[in-house]
Amino acid sequence: MKRIGIVGGLGPEATLYYYRTLLDLCYEREELDGDYPEMIIYNLRIVECRHFMEQDRWDAFGKKIIRAFQALHHAGAEFGLIAANTPHLMFETIKEQSPMPLISIVEETCSAVKGTGLSNVGLIGTRFTMESHFYSDVFHKRNIGICVPQAEDREYIYEKITTELGVGIMREKTRQGYLAIVKKMIDTENIEGLILGCTEIPLLLTHDEFGIPFFDTSKIHARGALRYSMGE
Repeated sequence: MKRIGIVGGLGPEATLYYYRTLLDLCYEREELDGDYPEMIIYNLRIVECRHFMEQDRWDAFGKKIIRAFQALHHAGAEFGLIAANTPHLMFETIKEQSPMPLISIVEETCSAVKGTGLSNVGLIGTRFTMESHFYSDVFHKRNIGICVPQAEDREYIYEKITTELGVGIMREKTRQGYLAIVKKMIDTENIEGLILGCTEIPLLLTHDEFGIPFFDTSKIHARGALRYSMGE
């Protein structure tokens, strides 16, 4: 199996979830008989990276991630992934300068949604993910519409990511607040599914609700990485 290099720490709770998910996916594969690929994690500092984003210093942020992939490659990683959604805003630039192949969380999620036959899905995540176009650019090529919450709801979602989810705090009140926003999107935008477009959100919204699928981008990404590692 190819050795996986993971740029993590964005935030650390999501990185832990990635590692656990990759192991669980391996244990589900009978042909692996309990085996799993080697993994190397380069853990970035979330506070520093958040400052880059909030100060609109995307070039500096991108260069930091590229250096992380260079270090992972030097350590023996054969391909890589970023255990977060928001940095994919710069994915094409990072991929061009990466010393090894990279697996895109957006492309993998788009394939998973396309496989269900849905044509209109909601997206929740950080403010940067919801207000940028890197998801819709990929999904529109596959004839899938993307809807995001209203401005005040976007701010609520992002504030809870930074103050609770990103530091491992999962509150029922916040879960209900998120679900109220999702219900609003179902009623006003007729969404048929929901993309959990921040890798901490699946730690809060752990299962489908309202009769529509919730797409766990962390698990989808990890599954794609395992397939690539196994040469599938």
